[in-house]
This record gives sequence, structure tokens and C-alpha cells, in this order.
Amino acid sequence: MADKGEMRKPKQKSATVCGYPISIFFIVVNEFCERFSYYGMRAVLVLYFKYFLRWDDDFATTIYHTFVALCYLTPILGAIVADSWLGKFKTIVYLSIIYALGQVVMAIGAIHDITDANKDGVPDNMTLHVALSMLGLILIALGTGGIKPCVAAFGGDQFQDDQEKQRSTFFSIFYLSINAGSLLSTVITPILRAQECGIHSQQKCYPLAFGVPAALMVVALIVFIVGNGMYNKTAPQGNIMVKVCKCIGFAIKNRFRHRASNEPKRHHWMDWAEEKYDKLLIAQVKMVLKVLFLYIPLPMFWALFDQQGSRWTLQATTMNGDFGFLIIQPDQMQTVNPILILILVPVMDSVFYPLISKCKLNFTPLRRMTVGMFLAALAFVAAGLVQIQIDQTMPKFPSSTVGQVKFINMIDRPLPIKAGTNVFTLNAFTANEDYLNFDEQFELKLGSNVTNVINVVNGTRSTVVIIQDGPLPKSIKFPDINSKPEQGANAIRFFNGFGSVFNVTVGNQDFGDIVTNSMSAYVAVPQGDAEFRIKKDGQECVYSQTLGFGSSYTLIIPPTFTFGQNCKDSIRPVMDISPNTIHMAWQIPQYFLITAGEVVFSVTGLEFSYSQAPSNMKSVLQAGWLFTVAVGNIIVLIVAEAATLSDKWAEYILFASLLVAVCIIFSIMAYFYTYIDPTEIEAQFKTKVNEDDEDDKSQYGRQRLRWSRKTQLNVTMKPKRPKCEQSKKQIRYP
Repeated sequence: MADKGEMRKPKQKSATVCGYPISIFFIVVNEFCERFSYYGMRAVLVLYFKYFLRWDDDFATTIYHTFVALCYLTPILGAIVADSWLGKFKTIVYLSIIYALGQVVMAIGAIHDITDANKDGVPDNMTLHVALSMLGLILIALGTGGIKPCVAAFGGDQFQDDQEKQRSTFFSIFYLSINAGSLLSTVITPILRAQECGIHSQQKCYPLAFGVPAALMVVALIVFIVGNGMYNKTAPQGNIMVKVCKCIGFAIKNRFRHRASNEPKRHHWMDWAEEKYDKLLIAQVKMVLKVLFLYIPLPMFWALFDQQGSRWTLQATTMNGDFGFLIIQPDQMQTVNPILILILVPVMDSVFYPLISKCKLNFTPLRRMTVGMFLAALAFVAAGLVQIQIDQTMPKFPSSTVGQVKFINMIDRPLPIKAGTNVFTLNAFTANEDYLNFDEQFELKLGSNVTNVINVVNGTRSTVVIIQDGPLPKSIKFPDINSKPEQGANAIRFFNGFGSVFNVTVGNQDFGDIVTNSMSAYVAVPQGDAEFRIKKDGQECVYSQTLGFGSSYTLIIPPTFTFGQNCKDSIRPVMDISPNTIHMAWQIPQYFLITAGEVVFSVTGLEFSYSQAPSNMKSVLQAGWLFTVAVGNIIVLIVAEAATLSDKWAEYILFASLLVAVCIIFSIMAYFYTYIDPTEIEAQFKTKVNEDDEDDKSQYGRQRLRWSRKTQLNVTMKPKRPKCEQSKKQIRYP
């Protein structure tokens, strides 16, 4: 049933301020809060998959793009429901409730204390977290996609026919609210994620990062409902997309039915729908299909564009985010896109395009879109070059066929060591510079008297600490991490060579009590100046160290350590993994290129679709445009799964190559495209219909005249009949 209020209530003039309906205030605020909710949640999503749910990069990317694809498939469903059944207002309200519920479920699923956690704070049973997260994402995809085609159109409905200027200004403000919500959320939610929270253990605060967007979605829903009494609501008129699909389906079925007949061929396959549908509708469908055919190559652009939130964010986790005046989190780099959009859109419209026009270059919309695709390909080439630089600075972690070992000398004298075929000497309280590779096991010779056999597990890293055990040296093996620390943090641990137990803390984190000749667990310490407090029996030693991004250190407490003013000087740091050295600023060129590509491609594409669409089918092309975004994200899934490339830079170059190939195909299709004026074509068909109607009326008039003369002749030549018979005779004729 359609909303009775929407069906009966005519479009009436609502209260205005400066010529604008007050109701649009509620719609703009609703859109700002909703976009904050969506982009804020999405900004931290891939890191949540990797670091909370413990999925690898490829699987995290797959689920991320599956979610984005669903968000751009559901607008078709929302448009059909709004236009054919509930109306825009009820559709927005009902789907916003589902949307807010999904955000709440996501926040609950991210609470690591709802299941038992191990000593590292990682939930032991991930099933509940995964189930809640997937349910939340499905609800969010249904909500955000379903309301996408409704909110802007509902805002346009608030204006009268004579308020074209105000309506145009509204859409500009509406677009600004979208970018403002996106920009603020991608700044704020990564900061919330970086906080430490928890009851039993302190972890990255994903519940807060998801909870704030959930709260904003609830605010968006409340604000929208508060304005209920001020809205102009239009009745559902039936969905044009359904009508178009039926027309196309009938044409295909009718053509298939007459495939073996001798009927003459028709000019266009859609002409087979003439038996059921009028020629104006068929002509409009032809115009739509002509544009949709051009849409076929477009998903490849979105396949690259939407990787800003997945692959590029993961790339940023291996980079240095220290900009001096502020520290940038990996997921905050996504803010570069909306900032550049706000800069480039007016620059393109007021500077770039007018300059090209003055140069008398025919920069058509389709040529602009081709340039946009090429810029996106260049962005991925730039990303590939950055990745090559990152890979050169990354440690060489062990493959599945070797194990790696590092040696630390905790004896207060130089010690000659022979490890397999490697011969070297370690000074007191130092380590060899890099890890050595071994296969399964090797013979370790310490000095001239002690020989041990060390077993190595392939694919792992270990540290062998050599201590003084009575008169002879002794080796102890400890496992090391064999990957970069998560989220740009620093993995720090202590080795206690001191003669008694002591406790170490940094900030609000505790390494625990460390006994003699033992290694503490790793503690994730953020970038910046860290103060480590070593405590024993009321005595304290403060050791400070400046940490970068993604490093790992073993801090040695030697046997010669004593509490006192200079205690910190005896602590020796051993760097196991070097910090990230490639700066995040190197990502700015790739963000600039892809944002410039988006402005040239996306904005132009929407304008082109609007100009080439029939007056009553612009929503059909809008749905088709959103569908290309969904297909683009599906392409990422296919390529990520099919192209099993070990090097990430190679995957970036693969995507760039695919887009260049598609760009060439699109440019050929654009070359043969003929621009049309839908209004003129529709006017021609309407004129023809009117002329046909006039012809029908003329033929009907001539037929009536012939019948009238014949009747008069019959009446004149035949004898008169009774009145009753004459009346019967007259009844037989129209």
C-alpha cells in the first residue's frame, strides 16, 4: 500500500526562509550525518578486518569490496520500493532504521570483551565477532544503498516549479554536505580507532570507531522524522525502471517468437515491442540503451578508484606518517580525496575547462571521461612505484624453506661465534646486524669449548641469547615476530640479564615481572617519545627512546645494570625490524591523480548521462551509473583472487594496465557515438502522435459523412417505416 498521506497530500507551498523551504534543513542535516556514518565506518573497515578479525590482506580486501558492491546494488531496490510502493518518505525512514541497526550491530561485534580473550587481547572465539560484523555490514548495505536514490530526489520535491534557482542551490548545498560529512568522518574515526579501550585488556578502540557513526545515523533518522510535518510528499507513480525492463523483455521475447517467420526485418531490435508499447516509449528506451552500452567499460575505473579504502590504506600502514606538526594515521590518508575534490571541482570549472575552450579544443564529455580513466591508471602506476620503494626498505622475512636467527651476546667480553658456516665476533651486550638464514638446524660454536645444535623452524625468526652459565657460555633461543608490527605501532620487548626480577611499564601498558635471563612478551608502543619505567623494590629507572612507525626492538638489561642517575645509559637497544622510512606524503601524488580522474570522469559522466537521458528516464541512467560502481568492486574481487601475484607493486601495475586497455576500448566507442538531443526527439514523436490523431479524426469524419449520405439516400428511396422501426435502424449505426 502506498502512504495515504503521500497519495492525498498535494504539493503545497511550505514555510520558507529567504525563499527556501524550511524542510530542506532537515534533509541536508540528515544527509550530512548519514554520510559521516557511512564514510566513518568505511574508513576503518579494512583495518578492522586485518587487525581485529585477523584476516590477511587479500581476504580483507575481498570482503571490503564485496560490501561496497552491495552498497551500490541496493539503490535499484530502494528506487523500486519508493516509486512503486512506499513512497520516498517511508522508504527513507524504514531503511534508515535498518541502517542504524546495522551500525549498532557492527559496534557490538567489535567489542573484544564479549568473548574470552587470550593474553594478547585477541578474542579466542572469533565466530561471534565475524557473524555480528557480517550481519551489520549486510544491514548497512541495504540501508545506505536503499536510501541513496531517495534522499536527493525527496529534497528536490520540496520546491515548487517556479523555484528552479533555489532547487539548484539546494543540490549544491546537498553535495557540500556529502563531502563535509565524508571529510570530517575520515579524520575523526581513525583517531577514535587509535585510542586504547577495553575492560579486561586494552586494544584499539574499534567499538568507539563504529559506535560514533552509529550514533550519527540515529541522529540522522531523528532529524529526518522531526521534519515530517513540513515535507511535501508525492504519491508513488510506479517505477519507470520496471516499465523499461518490461518493454525490453517484451521486445526480446517477441523477436524470439518470430525468429522463424518471414516477417520483414525491423530497423532496431527494440521495434519488436511496437505490438504492445507506444513508439515514444520505445524511442526513449533506445536512447537509454545507447548510453548504457557506453557504460560497459566504466566499471574498470571504479575497480581502481575504490581501492583507496583497501589496498592504499594497507599500503599506508607500512609508511611513515610523521608530518612534523601532526601524526597521520594510515586510514586518515583517505581524507586527501575529499579535500582535493573541494579544491579541484571549482578549479576545473572556472579555470581548466575555460582555458581548453579558449584554445578551441573540442573537449567533449566522452573525451573528458577518457582522460579521467587515463589519470586513474597513472595513479596506480604511481602507487606501484611507491610500493617498489617500500619493498626495498622492508626486512627480508623468511620464506617457508628457511628460518632466520639473530644472536645477542650478554657476556661482558667479546665472544667469537661460529653458526653453521657463518663466523663472526660479537662485542659485549651487542647483536649481529641482521638475521642469518638457516635450514632446519645448525651447529653453534661459542668460543673454543662449547658447541650446541640449534633447531630452526622454517618460516620463523628467532633470537639466540648467549649468557654466562658458570665458567662457560650458554645459548637460549626465543621466538621473534616475523612480520611488520600492526598498524604502524612498534613491537618492544625486554631481556633481563640483571640478577633479579624487575617490572617494566610504558604509559598504561605493563610488560609484567621479568625474571633473570628471560624475555618479556612484545608490547605495541605507538610512535613518538616513549618512557619505559623499570621498577624494583621502590627503585625506578626511566629509559626514553624515540620510536618511529613499524619497528621492533629488543631492549637489553645487562648484568652490569644498576639503579641510579645514569642507569638508562647501560640499557642497550637491539633493532630487530627497522622503522618505516618511506613517508606517507609520497601517497599524495597518487591521490591527486585519482581525484583529478574522479572529477573529470565522474562529474562529467553524470552530466553526460543527464543530457543524453529522456526526460522521464534520468533515474534509470542514475541506477545504471551506480551499478557500474558495484561491478567495479566485483572486478577487484575477481582480479584479487585470480591474479595470485606475490608482489603488491605488480598488482598495482596489472590494474593500471587493465584500465589503459579499457580506456582504449572506451575511446573507440566514444569516437563512434553520436550525441543526441532527447527533448527534440521526444518532441518529434509527440508531434507525430498528434498528427496521427488528427488523421484518425479526419478519416473518422469522412466515414461519418459517407454514412450520413448513404442514410439520407436510403430514407429518400425507401418507403417510410413506423417510428419504432426507424429507431431500431438508427441503433445499428454508431
